[in-house]
Amino acid sequence: MPSFDVVSKTEIAEVDNAIQGAMREISTRFDFKGSQCTIERDDVVLTLHADDELKLKQMQELLRGYLAKRKVDYKAFDFKDPEKASGNTIRQSVLIKQGIERELAQKIVKGVKAAKLKTQVAIQGDELRVTGKKRDDLQTAIALIKDMKLDQPLQYVNFRD
Repeated sequence: MPSFDVVSKTEIAEVDNAIQGAMREISTRFDFKGSQCTIERDDVVLTLHADDELKLKQMQELLRGYLAKRKVDYKAFDFKDPEKASGNTIRQSVLIKQGIERELAQKIVKGVKAAKLKTQVAIQGDELRVTGKKRDDLQTAIALIKDMKLDQPLQYVNFRD
């Protein structure tokens, strides 16, 4: 029986490369001279340190640009609210989304079932398995999920006949 998996994974190595590129540009730009602006990654959390609100916004734009160059979808990042840090600076946490959360998985399952396709969708941890009798039904399910306009990047892997 044909099947495929719906997953949401972000390449951490590409995120590291984007961070290094952004830090390199921050160290050479004139408007960042003498500032204490840094971007650090600890597992799936990025921490942006900036001197003020304006520099924080510029760092976010730089990071988004470098992520786009590395083909990392920017929707995979959850930007938290900036907070005051020591020394009159600002700190912002950015969470890298890995896996499909339960609410989003249930929304996808409801959407596929409402379309009355001849497929079954099963939630398996942080990914979904879609099975059906025909390959065309699975391709229709992929198109349907893409049209849902979800706020998280999804990949379709392990397509098997």
